[in-house]
Amino acid sequence: MTTISANLWFASEAEEAARFYCATIPGARMGDVVRIPPGGPGPEGGVLLVEFSLPGTSVLAMNGNPGEGFTNAFSLVALCADQAELDRVWNALLDGGQAQACGWLKDRFGVAWQVVPEALPRLMKAGDGAQRGRVIAALMQMVKIDAAALEAAFHES
Repeated sequence: MTTISANLWFASEAEEAARFYCATIPGARMGDVVRIPPGGPGPEGGVLLVEFSLPGTSVLAMNGNPGEGFTNAFSLVALCADQAELDRVWNALLDGGQAQACGWLKDRFGVAWQVVPEALPRLMKAGDGAQRGRVIAALMQMVKIDAAALEAAFHES
């Protein structure tokens, strides 16, 4: 059976990033750390590849990026159970990173994330077009998402 994993290509921070993500995202787990063998590529014993999992996603983190960096064309989405979890994950990922808009940020490694409450996809599938429109309008005014404000926008009359 074919399986699919996300691959993040770092300059040299693969293990540091994997450990950080596993400490930040509830339910994440570290896997194997593959070291560089004699003869390279790179210094013997250095980290070549790190396997880890974020809930629902297998991820490979590699070292050796030639400087291409990350873009917003690939991002990770953290769907949080409630506002407290969202706040904790957002604050941890944002430390050393940069906030963007609508729940988007770039972490200190340059990886793009959208940190969203479970309320956002739930509200976007419920109600009528006017309710969903109010949720989108509220979302467009936010940097970090406020689940209660989304709920309030949905229920406005």
